[in-house]
Amino acid sequence: MARLRGVSGASRYVEVRLKRIDLERGGRPVLRDLDWHVRPGERWVLAGANGAGKTQLLKLVSGAVWPTPTGRESRRYVWAGEEWATPAEVKEEIAYVGAERQDKYERYGWNHQVMQIVGTGLYRTDIPLDPLTPEDRRKITALLKRLGIAHLAQRGFLTLSYGERRLTLLARALASQPKLLLLDELLNGLDEANRSRALKWLESTGRSALPWVLSTHRAEDVPSCATHALILDAGRVVYRGRISRAPLRRWLDQEPLSEAAFTGTGAARRRVRGTGVDHRARSGEAKPIIRLENAAVWLDERVILQDLTFAVHPGECWVVHGPNGSGKTTLLRTLYGDYGVALGGRIHRAGIEPGVPLEEFKRRAGFVAAHLQADHPQELTVSEIVQSGRHASIGLNDAPVAADRAAARRALSLFGLEGFGSRTRVELSYGQMRRVLFARAWVAQPKLLLLDEPLAGVDAPTRSVLLHRIGELVAGGTAVVMSTHHREEWPPYATHELHMVNGRARYVGEIRWPHEERRAGARRAGKHGP
Repeated sequence: MARLRGVSGASRYVEVRLKRIDLERGGRPVLRDLDWHVRPGERWVLAGANGAGKTQLLKLVSGAVWPTPTGRESRRYVWAGEEWATPAEVKEEIAYVGAERQDKYERYGWNHQVMQIVGTGLYRTDIPLDPLTPEDRRKITALLKRLGIAHLAQRGFLTLSYGERRLTLLARALASQPKLLLLDELLNGLDEANRSRALKWLESTGRSALPWVLSTHRAEDVPSCATHALILDAGRVVYRGRISRAPLRRWLDQEPLSEAAFTGTGAARRRVRGTGVDHRARSGEAKPIIRLENAAVWLDERVILQDLTFAVHPGECWVVHGPNGSGKTTLLRTLYGDYGVALGGRIHRAGIEPGVPLEEFKRRAGFVAAHLQADHPQELTVSEIVQSGRHASIGLNDAPVAADRAAARRALSLFGLEGFGSRTRVELSYGQMRRVLFARAWVAQPKLLLLDEPLAGVDAPTRSVLLHRIGELVAGGTAVVMSTHHREEWPPYATHELHMVNGRARYVGEIRWPHEERRAGARRAGKHGP
C-alpha cells in the first residue's frame, strides 16, 4: 500500500488482484490470460472495441460471473485488513452500474419511485422491501440533489428517460457507500447538463481513496482525474498502466463520416447531401409516411408530449434532439405504434386505414432502441432475433420459413455478423447487440427507420459503419427519424431536425448546415418556437 501513503481512508476500500484469468461464454473465449491489479485510490478507464470483453470483465470483478477454471488463475480481494480468494465475502461492497441492471427494471416492469429505488441501495436489495425512514429520505434527497435529479424523486422509474434512469442507478450505487465502483458506459444517454453533473461527481472522487473503473467508447468522457487505463483487444490486455501514457486516442477517437464514404449513383448522393432532400418530398408531391397533427401523449397520468405537428416524407432523415426527459423516446415509440395519441390529436400512417391492423405498419418500419435490448429473451439466438424483425415480434410466434432465414443471413452479413447467427443474446456485448438490432431493423427492408440513440454503446469504427448503412437507406428513399445527444452524430445526409424541450417542439424544420448555422441559431433558440 505504499502508493496510498497519505491518502485518507485507503484501508476502507477494496483492492482486487487478478492473475492469469480466462473467461469463456457459450464455449467461446471472452478474456484470455488477463492480469490486473486495482488498488484503493486508483481510478481506471476501461477501453476497447465492442466485444473486447469490457462488460464481462466488470461483471467478473463484481462476482456476477466466474472465470473459467484452468488451475492457473488467481483472484484476491483485499478489504479491511483481510484477504479472500473469491468476491463472495466482499460482493456487497462492490457497486455496479450498467445497461443490464437498467434493462432489468424494464424486463420485470419494476416501476418503483425513484426515491424507493435509490433506497434499495441503502439496504442492498433489488426491490423495495421495507418503508424508508425519515433519515433514509434525507440521505436519498441529498444524493439526488447532488446529481441534479431531486425533481424526479416521486417519478416512476419506467416513466423516466434513458439518461434519467442512468443517473437514478448511479444514485442507488452511491447510496450503498461502495468500497469499489464499477461504471459500465455510465455516460451513455446523458444530455450535456447531466453528463456534466456525472463528470463533476467523478472529478470529486479525486480527493478520496474510492477506486472506480469507468468503461467508455468516447474520448470526451474520460475524466481528468482518471489515473490509469486498461485497454482490451479481443479479450487480451494491450495496455495496462498510467493513463498519461495510454494510447486512448487510437481506441476512442472517430473521424467524422464524410460524403465520400457513400456509394451509389450521383443522383443518390445528391439526394442525401447535407441540406438537401428529394425534390418530390420538398414540393409536397410525395405523400408522407407518417404525420402528426396536434398530437399529445399521456403516460401514467402525465402528459409527456403535446402540440406536436409535423410530417415525415420518403427520403428524409430527421434528427430529434433535446435534454433528458424532453420526450424523444416517447415520440419514437408513438410513431412506431407503442403509444397512442390523446383525443384531439391525430397520427396518420401511410396505408393504415380503419380496419387495417397496426402490425401492417410495424412490419414496414424498423426500430432500434435500448428497450429492445431488454425485451428479447436471453436464450434467443441472434438469427432468431433478426428473423423476428420480418414479423415485428419479440421472438418468433411461428417456425421461420426459408425466406426468413435467407433475409436474416443477408442482414447479418451487411453488419459484419456472419459468424454470430447461432450465438445467444446472453453471449453478446452491449455494442454487439446494438448491431444485431440494426440487422433486425434492416431485415424487412423498412420504409421508415426509427432510431433511438442508435450509436450509444458502440465503438468508433462501428459508429461510422452504422451511419454509412443509414445513409444508404436514405439514398434509396427510406425515411429515418433518429434521436441523439451528440451533435457530431448528426449525419451529413440529415435533412430535418426536431428540437424538443419538455415534450414540445422548440424548432421543427430543415437543418441549416454550417454556412447557415448563425442564422438558424436564432430560430433554434425559440424565435419560431410554439
